Amino acid sequence: MPCLPFQLEKAKIKHKKKNSKTGRKAKPITVDQIRELIREKKLFEAGQHLLMMEEESYDNQSEEGKGADRTEIEAVYGLLKHEALGIIKTSIRIAPTNPELLQNTVRAITEQVKEDERIVLEEASGKVLSSQPRQWKEDWKRTIQESVAERMQVPPFDGVEGLSATAHSFLHMGKTMKDDLITVVQHVKPHYSSDFRVCCVYAECYYRCFSSQLEAIAQFELGSRDNALLLTWCRAFIQKKELEEASLGSLLPLEQIRPLEESYLINESESLKRCLARCLQMEVTRWRQGREPEKLDGHFHSELSIDAIQAVYGGQKRAKDITPDLGRQIAPLLLVELLTFLQSYKKELERFIKENKQHRYFEATVIANINNCPSFRIHTEENTVPGQDGVKQQIFTVLSEIQDAGFNVLLQGPFQELQALFKKFTQKTWLSCTGIMNEIIACSSNHMSTFQTLKEPFRQAITEKIHLHLVREHIARLVKKKVSLKSAEQQSDLAKAIRNNASILRTFCTENGSSATWLDPVLPSLAEIIKLQDTNAIMVEVGGLASRYPDISKKHLAAILYFKGNLSSSDTKGILSVLDIHLNSTLPPTSLFLGLG
Repeated sequence: MPCLPFQLEKAKIKHKKKNSKTGRKAKPITVDQIRELIREKKLFEAGQHLLMMEEESYDNQSEEGKGADRTEIEAVYGLLKHEALGIIKTSIRIAPTNPELLQNTVRAITEQVKEDERIVLEEASGKVLSSQPRQWKEDWKRTIQESVAERMQVPPFDGVEGLSATAHSFLHMGKTMKDDLITVVQHVKPHYSSDFRVCCVYAECYYRCFSSQLEAIAQFELGSRDNALLLTWCRAFIQKKELEEASLGSLLPLEQIRPLEESYLINESESLKRCLARCLQMEVTRWRQGREPEKLDGHFHSELSIDAIQAVYGGQKRAKDITPDLGRQIAPLLLVELLTFLQSYKKELERFIKENKQHRYFEATVIANINNCPSFRIHTEENTVPGQDGVKQQIFTVLSEIQDAGFNVLLQGPFQELQALFKKFTQKTWLSCTGIMNEIIACSSNHMSTFQTLKEPFRQAITEKIHLHLVREHIARLVKKKVSLKSAEQQSDLAKAIRNNASILRTFCTENGSSATWLDPVLPSLAEIIKLQDTNAIMVEVGGLASRYPDISKKHLAAILYFKGNLSSSDTKGILSVLDIHLNSTLPPTSLFLGLG
């Protein structure tokens, strides 16, 4: 194993001693010369000479040791230790700028620690001791603790940074500890051998100092920010790879951390509630300012969902950054606050809808708010923790109610216009209704262009609502107009007109994105019932119709059969009885006949 520089130096000194016994005496070094080496900060060299002088003082054959008595040697040892520990106390400050001085001092201390260890071994083996251990390592550790305590002292607080005195203390101690430990790892550790465990010693000293300060602070009632800051330091105490062996643990005992965590959870929930309330108030203010909402990718856009979700996510992340467990604890609380916020959001939107129908950008504002819903739904789906399915379903219900409220008001005007157009169907116009259908399609198309600013799947959903409304209005005209056609030819012509109307409606709605194909068969089926002359064939067609649309009633069917003026009363009763067979059929996605007639 190669010798270290200080080992070589000691070997040279011992070699000189041996040479002196063979007649080639080296010039002896005096106590004053050793003192001078200490004043020159050559502590390793001074320590080497002092060790040799002490050894020689116990050698009755040594002429060189006669010049120094035990009292003088102990006095110089005291001077050497005082100077060495003084430099160690400044290690953090001098290590980056004067590594040579620190290295020389550490070498001196290392030699003295080895000498102490040698004496301890001699004592254990029963040998007569030449001297007593001088506790160099213990004093070295004590000095590091003192230096840490001094560096962690908090400077006077002037309050100019906008922080509380407690936060000021946290940040000073935390930054000092972090920066100093980095300095230890990068600039101090390389000068020590591994048996000194210098990183661990420093880390334990900072830990004890910080922990005692925090334990005192934790006795008082803290503000929300100070509480969070204290928890952050307690639960995320800096542990770099080089410091893992220190096994420092938490800065506060568990019985003090639990109340802090409980306060933190309450404070974060209240903070989120206030933040969401501000977001909503700002959004309501924008609604009433008379400005058109912004568009993003062709869709009316609102920042509310972004701001609200970021607030929730921020609360979740802050807790998780302290500890994963705290992140898990806060998740259900934040979800409840989101539900409360959405309930308030729904009420504010309903109030706006009720009071601002004449608003210039009323429809655009409603659409922008409907477009908010998917973001809230996705966030809830991805962040619901086990045991919170009830809250999740409540959130989904509120979002559905927001969407429905928006849809209802957006469709109110178009449906009123369409209803007026469908009323133009009369006995005289059934067979020549092309112009009316053109008006109906033009009216629907005009409103469809507005709905293009809805995001998917809302644009498709509102298109399907229009599709349903068009089909229901057409059926309503058929079951309300008491027209009796005596001849098969008249009935066939009416059926043809109905099928033609059905084709126009289906084509228009499909081209605009409706996938409500379940509506397609109903008008052609009604047309077929009107056209058919064979009672059995009519009954088969009615059976198929009732299977697909079980909410059709005998009243609805009787109104359709009324068109067949050549159908006997007994045949009518027989056909109506078919519906009795289909009472337990599965209902379609949405009621079609219910409420008509």
